[in-house]
Amino acid sequence: MEFFDNLYMAFSIAAQPNNLFFCFLGVLIGTLVGVLPGLGPVATISLLLPSTFHITPVAALIMLGGIYYGAMYGGSTTSILVNIPGEAASVVTCLDGYQMARKGRAGPALGIAAFGSFIAGTMAVILIMLIAPPLANLALKFGPPEYFTLMFLGLTVLTYLASGSMVKALMMACVGIFLGIIGTDTISGLERFTYRSYTLMDGLGLVPVIMGLFGISEVLFNIDEQATKREVFKTRISNLLPTREDWRVSLFPMIRGSLIGFFLGILPGGGAVIASFAAYALEKRISKHPEKFGTGAIEGVASPESANNAASQGAFIPLLTLGIPANVVMAILLGALLIHGIKPGPLLMKQHADVFWGVIGSMYIGNVMLLILNLPLIGIWVRILKIPYPILFPLILLFCLIGSYSLNNNVVEVAIMILFGIVGFLMKKFEYEGAPMILAFVLSPLMENALRQSLIMSHGSFTIFVTRPIALFFFAGAIFLLVSPLIPGLKKRPKGGDIG
Repeated sequence: MEFFDNLYMAFSIAAQPNNLFFCFLGVLIGTLVGVLPGLGPVATISLLLPSTFHITPVAALIMLGGIYYGAMYGGSTTSILVNIPGEAASVVTCLDGYQMARKGRAGPALGIAAFGSFIAGTMAVILIMLIAPPLANLALKFGPPEYFTLMFLGLTVLTYLASGSMVKALMMACVGIFLGIIGTDTISGLERFTYRSYTLMDGLGLVPVIMGLFGISEVLFNIDEQATKREVFKTRISNLLPTREDWRVSLFPMIRGSLIGFFLGILPGGGAVIASFAAYALEKRISKHPEKFGTGAIEGVASPESANNAASQGAFIPLLTLGIPANVVMAILLGALLIHGIKPGPLLMKQHADVFWGVIGSMYIGNVMLLILNLPLIGIWVRILKIPYPILFPLILLFCLIGSYSLNNNVVEVAIMILFGIVGFLMKKFEYEGAPMILAFVLSPLMENALRQSLIMSHGSFTIFVTRPIALFFFAGAIFLLVSPLIPGLKKRPKGGDIG
């Protein structure tokens, strides 16, 4: 009965006109972002974050969450028609989706991607409702030592699974921790690295940092690379509804991809990219005809598209129940909640039930909206693909400047955003990832508070992290991941690029 009571609460909150509007706005923007290569949900959420400070917390999270999983839907369109992933998690879809388009089957490819995403989203919402309450109850037993080691483990997993050098990822995490401690110490009242700047006394603002790191830098990088011209494959898009044979071949890959994506999405650092590669690799391994993959196999579209959508929604579980972001988008959403005065974690269901259940209910409604949006509007998305970069990028820059200044009417924050835009551009050029840095930046104050509280509990002894079983488990896992590249036979880390 409790499940149905929660379901009723979720839909009653999500179906309120205000929340419905922001859900629709989020998934529409998300789809558009997914269609346009080179922008991505991280940059878009960073740009739109200031606009959510004047609406309710539940509406803000519904809209920002809709942008995230909506981008997963839209990313398949460019992968299939242009052979360029609109979103990183859709890179696997290029392998078979574009080949289907070349064979005149762009319609079924787009259709199965939309239906697979809808099925994955539906399964993910049901699993969230089943898993989240008991996980939150378990988290109530956590104390400061458990929270510190859990955040340490999450940060370590993200650096371990980084697509580039682990050393570079660790360096970025250390930079993020340093940026997070800038400001006034909440316990001693001392200023740290503020250089007598009134703006820095409150610490570096999340919005200018992420808008610069992901918005400005994206523009600079694409201008520097002189973005390659996109050529939409000229084919007649018809028969968007998959045939009975398409459904027979694709149904079980969709289900397997949804389950793989959901559980990988929960893990810190797992995310939609690894989930889509893992789902594709599994289907290729168990297929009776693996040679079909890469030549236009429809299951090669259905499985990864289901996986990346399930992963994007599964990532909400650790954020809402533990207060731990699983990826950089969730780190930004964590920052948004904290700005609204809401602390995610095991008490969220009791203290802010409207936020928790409203977001869960909006996910299902958002998936229905996305299914309705994606199929009839394919022609419009194709036309949007033809927007030239010289028109698109000045608009992004203008939005960044307005958003950063309007936050506090502070020119210093605009300068901070531009500075981090240049830093982000250099990071992209020299292949340093921004995700570990942002995750560490957001978690740094929380980790510091948990560390200090732990040491107060133990009268200054660090043994508290090894004498409590749960804390010891998390701490041992983090240490193992840090030293595993040094152990012979374990040097090869799992990468998103390995598809078997």
